Amino acid sequence: QVHLVESGGGLVQPGGSLRLSCTASGSIFSIYAMHWYRQAPGKQRELVATITSGDTTYYADSAKGRFTISKDIAENTVYLQMNSLKPEDTAVYFCKASRGARFYWGQGTQVTVSS
Repeated sequence: QVHLVESGGGLVQPGGSLRLSCTASGSIFSIYAMHWYRQAPGKQRELVATITSGDTTYYADSAKGRFTISKDIAENTVYLQMNSLKPEDTAVYFCKASRGARFYWGQGTQVTVSS
């Protein structure tokens, strides 16, 4: 069992930045891919960014050039640095760990972009 705890969400003005953190209960990054998803009210959950166990990264088009996913193996933490935030980035952001058919979700952290 893997437990994931997200933090770092909050209220930010358009154009601002936030850094989300997801801390895992164990040293899993060498075998699990880590993902950030988001879900806005009334919308489906969507993939924002991925970092594989081999450090390959992937970004949704909406995140390219603005968001950066990274991980700190010593801290068992994956980050999502979000810059140039827009109102449409408002959502609950979830962390997910996956390995084949096995996956685990965090509880989510709210990000609100508003003036």
